[in-house]
Amino acid sequence: MKANQMSIHISGSTGFIGLNLKHYLSNEGYDTAHIDLRNSTIISFPPQAKAIIHLAGKAHDLKKASHPEQYYEINTALSKKVFDAFLISDAEVFITLSSVKAVADSVKSILTEDAMPNPQTHYGKSKLLAEQYILSKPLPTEKRVYILRPCMIHGPNNKGNLNLLYTTISKRIPWPLAAFDNQRSFLSIDNLCFVIKALIERKDIPSGTYQVADDLPLSTNQVIELIAKALNFKPLLWRIPKGIITGISSIGDVLGLPLNTERLQKLTENYVVSNQKIKKALKEDLPLSSSEGILKTIRSFKKGV
Repeated sequence: MKANQMSIHISGSTGFIGLNLKHYLSNEGYDTAHIDLRNSTIISFPPQAKAIIHLAGKAHDLKKASHPEQYYEINTALSKKVFDAFLISDAEVFITLSSVKAVADSVKSILTEDAMPNPQTHYGKSKLLAEQYILSKPLPTEKRVYILRPCMIHGPNNKGNLNLLYTTISKRIPWPLAAFDNQRSFLSIDNLCFVIKALIERKDIPSGTYQVADDLPLSTNQVIELIAKALNFKPLLWRIPKGIITGISSIGDVLGLPLNTERLQKLTENYVVSNQKIKKALKEDLPLSSSEGILKTIRSFKKGV
């Protein structure tokens, strides 16, 4: 056993978040172990397991090709089994990754933990059901449970939406939606790992549900400017009047063009997530600012990491 004398058992440790978390915790002196859920009939943890981090889950399928049952089998039923195994184990800490989508698919102002959950997708509903089950169970006094609701996570090796935007801007293709100054919250993988480590170590942080996001939201225009900064060129931000763009998207609905009203809404919507509850509990700043985290991720794309 290493210096921290705690064995951290992680499900989903081969995914983007899991790989980064294992590396982060190993650098901090922790032993980590993979939780194999392929044979999930019986789940148990050894006595040396002091913290269980449940990352395994079915991600939101943007192509809408997944069967709804898959979300409930993996995100709900499997999460219940892992949590039940934690309750009867010697482990002291349980951390599970839910999602802001368990609460809201769209945000009008700023999303907080006080918002009434109203998920609209099977992904969000399956995550919420898992949350509700966990919170419904009596918790022994020596155990702590944390439900984390991250927003859009990014970092090296991540091939999500930020990577797609980087690929577009790196080709010096103009961004025609610059007139839409939307605000979105992001979450650097470094900041997420920092929070998880603090929850493992800090008995003074109460069990509960916490949103996790970087401190400040960024507009798509700001992200594009950061991409251009990393690539050392001036961004091509075209501020075409919103009315013209909206009209083109309506035509796209009829003609099947790449830009339609649904895609325009996704590209220009606001989704701002408060991190004040977790920041208040931590009583310290996150390691990276929003811009620093985005730049670190972008530079990893540039290097081909």
